[in-house]
Amino acid sequence: MCLAVPGKITELREESGVALARVDFGGVARDACMAYLPEAAVGDYVLVHVGFAITRLDEEEAAKTLATLKELGEFSELE
Repeated sequence: MCLAVPGKITELREESGVALARVDFGGVARDACMAYLPEAAVGDYVLVHVGFAITRLDEEEAAKTLATLKELGEFSELE
């Protein structure tokens, strides 16, 4: 099952012409491609699906979703 996981952008950069962000998923950080959200900024919360940030969301919704994923045991795949 594939999920879009919410996280907070902590860093933006470009590598070989590709916009990337470092995204913190509640203590686990991963890189995400920002091609679909060029307007996103450090501090924004985004949903990441298969390595691509696909939409922005507010902090409250991100926290609820992360808590639910942890409760269901789905978050362990990121660690």
